[in-house]
Amino acid sequence: MILDLWWPDGIKSKITTAEPGPTERLASVAMVTTDRMLVDAIRTRLSAEADPVRAPQTQAYMKSEMPYLGVPLPRVRAIVRAEAAERPPVTVAGLTATARALWRPAGYREERYAATELTGLSSVRRLQTLALVPLYQEMITTGAWWDHVDEVAHRIGVLLRAFPTEMRPTILAWSRDPDRWLRRTSIICQLDAKDQTDRTLLSTTILANAGDPDFFLRKAIGWALRQYARVDPEWVRRFVADHELSPLSRREATKHLGG
Repeated sequence: MILDLWWPDGIKSKITTAEPGPTERLASVAMVTTDRMLVDAIRTRLSAEADPVRAPQTQAYMKSEMPYLGVPLPRVRAIVRAEAAERPPVTVAGLTATARALWRPAGYREERYAATELTGLSSVRRLQTLALVPLYQEMITTGAWWDHVDEVAHRIGVLLRAFPTEMRPTILAWSRDPDRWLRRTSIICQLDAKDQTDRTLLSTTILANAGDPDFFLRKAIGWALRQYARVDPEWVRRFVADHELSPLSRREATKHLGG
């Protein structure tokens, strides 16, 4: 079988191969779609800006098992933007594979921050489709801490607003999933929705978790309600009055409501 392969630098090559099996096909797709030059460039620049004094301090503050390089998050974002400007992902498969190549073998937390940042660049906005949900779910469940989860939740929110019919069942399923980070995501994924907020979905995800003692879920409930209070404070007042919420959730929800 003769294959035309288009590489990330735009060069086409032909290879002749035997009919591949499933494993070989998956390997070929990963090889072609992962932009190794972009991954290596980001890692090289992150390593060059490592701060051995800041790194252990940040790791301790974040209670992270994975070590840090000590690169501030604004610099991580700037590095990703600069490198991706030279060679932006142009397909969903390419974005997914390249983000996973940064995420999965990461030895430092900043590499995972870089993977998440890559998925949020303006240059890949047109690639935000339902095909990215498995990637985002992986980032949520394997990142398993608020810094990763809260950033990915913004990506889920983008998909929810673009594909509400398709995404709603996923968000509802996540709101009752055993994984607390998927549940947190289901609650906070509408933080940016403003007047596009699906109030029924917001209510359902909150009430599915209102009785859970987990700090991160209770905090998420208060955060989501406080944010929506900027749009409809009276609705939030009624919601808080009508439902049994934890003191933490209630306090966070009404922080800026006054009276």
